[in-house]
Amino acid sequence: MILEAALERLIKIGTLSVTFPDGTVRFFGTGGEPRASMAIRSKKAQRRLARNPALALGEAYMDGDVEFGDRDLFGTLDFLAMNSMEGGSHPFDKFMEKLRWLRRSLDQLNSTARSRRNVAHHYDLDDRLYSVILDHDRQYSCAYFADGDESLEEAQLKKKVHIASKLLLDRPGLEVLDIGCGWGGMALFLAKEYGARVIGLTLSQEQLSVARRRAFEEGLSGLVSFELIDYRDWDQRVDRIVSVGMFEHVGINYYNTIFHKVKSLLRDDGVAVIHAIGRADGPGSTNPWIAKYIFLGGYSPAVSEVMSVVEKSGLWASDIEILRLHYARTLELWRERFDKHRKDLARLYDERFCRMFEFYLIGSELAFRRLGHMNWQIQLTKDVATVPLARDYISEMERTKLISIASRSRIPIDDPSGGRKSGVGLVLSNVDGIRASRENRSVATSEPAA
Repeated sequence: MILEAALERLIKIGTLSVTFPDGTVRFFGTGGEPRASMAIRSKKAQRRLARNPALALGEAYMDGDVEFGDRDLFGTLDFLAMNSMEGGSHPFDKFMEKLRWLRRSLDQLNSTARSRRNVAHHYDLDDRLYSVILDHDRQYSCAYFADGDESLEEAQLKKKVHIASKLLLDRPGLEVLDIGCGWGGMALFLAKEYGARVIGLTLSQEQLSVARRRAFEEGLSGLVSFELIDYRDWDQRVDRIVSVGMFEHVGINYYNTIFHKVKSLLRDDGVAVIHAIGRADGPGSTNPWIAKYIFLGGYSPAVSEVMSVVEKSGLWASDIEILRLHYARTLELWRERFDKHRKDLARLYDERFCRMFEFYLIGSELAFRRLGHMNWQIQLTKDVATVPLARDYISEMERTKLISIASRSRIPIDDPSGGRKSGVGLVLSNVDGIRASRENRSVATSEPAA
């Protein structure tokens, strides 16, 4: 009865059909569209869904104790997310959210040793998993869809160029620190395309091995090095600092630490760019299923939580950009690749792992589409006059670099329609589209485009 009462409060629009373990079927909601259905296979799952739904739903799906109509996990989770945004609520979920809020500092007590364990849990998975779902450069972070119809490969290229332009890499030989370098893609790109001397920091042994191998194979070992070290232990000053998709693992207890570290490591004319997942609806807590199975110790902060610390650090926030649906599209493309290789991945791992990863990709995508998640990029400087007065230089540097890359490219880039286009034609056509779009917006708003 507890679960039924909770569902009555949760479903405000549309109709949810639920088959309970004893075979009875009940309908919740308005009786109209949209519709979704689910079947609960065990009494244990029913009890857990009543008490802690945010954790129990994902676990029950992993264990096969919950099934969704027409095997439509995305449609059902979207239906539930839509009702949540319409004011529907589960009373026990509200209570558990308050408990998670009270535990935030403890849950995110990410010491160096704990951070290593957290990173290994997700990033040291079998290399074949990431090789099939990510782009060729292994960019495991939000891509940048300037037009909206880019392929994954092109959008990740544009992300790297976008961030590099904000770094103001205006001359070769600049020393760059990449905090949380992943498999080395950003570091290698900055060295190859901008002549930067890059040090990449990671806590993942698997990522370190791949990154070092890539640097050797690409003939960039003279410009790029990778170290297995925590950012808190690095003490060499640099010209530029970049961090993409790492801030979510810092923990709220260490925001002062990382921004003071950035300030101490930057030279006087230095520039830093931090790119991370955030939330548009203010401070919150990490979904318990994500915290347990995917990103241990992780948290995506509201910009207000970040800026309150930046303001006390002595750094200038010289540019702030909010990327809204870019990660939703990125996750959608990752999910398509995951689905394409699901049978192979089930043989590599097992069905329970595949259900976990599927739930993660879909739940994360819906967090950006429905539940107020976004990405933020903050450019930081020590001196007020380090970067140009107007941000037009960012788009100009982007265009120049994309044209340069296109003119040298001989490798076909995937076309989202399923065909193939040459790297030159596809990139140039989209660069022109970006320029036209920006020019139109500038005429309409008299402001620079984001």
